[in-house]
Amino acid sequence: MLTKNYYKSKIFSIASISFVLFVIVSLGSCARKMTFGVSPVVPAATGKVKIKKSKNDNYVINVKVLNLAPANRLSPSRELYVVWMQTDRSRVKNIGMIKSSKGFLSNKFKGDMTATSIEKPTEIFITAEDNGNVSYPGSQVVLKTE
Repeated sequence: MLTKNYYKSKIFSIASISFVLFVIVSLGSCARKMTFGVSPVVPAATGKVKIKKSKNDNYVINVKVLNLAPANRLSPSRELYVVWMQTDRSRVKNIGMIKSSKGFLSNKFKGDMTATSIEKPTEIFITAEDNGNVSYPGSQVVLKTE
């Protein structure tokens, strides 16, 4: 004859195993999040970067910025913003462009971009440039992750 304690211990065991599996799956699928520091070029600009490892071992990088003034309003004036990543191999790579625009129901300038890389990013930064196809970042760093 099985007792109530036997069933309680089985339920507790199943619940414990389920909780441990949930924690393992949750931690494995978490995205790394970084924020940009205060910009000396555009002090009102803020933003976040989310880096997530995909199923095929690439890194998906999602950059979102707010209050990013149009590049042509900077001094000196530029055409666009370029997003760069510093890799775990100490390389700097151009991963895309951000053009700022006003939101539909908001006066805030905003921009975003998504890129994929086979190399692990250690730092993300944004520069103002005249051309989106540049190989090396210019000196006008607008935002940099902390």
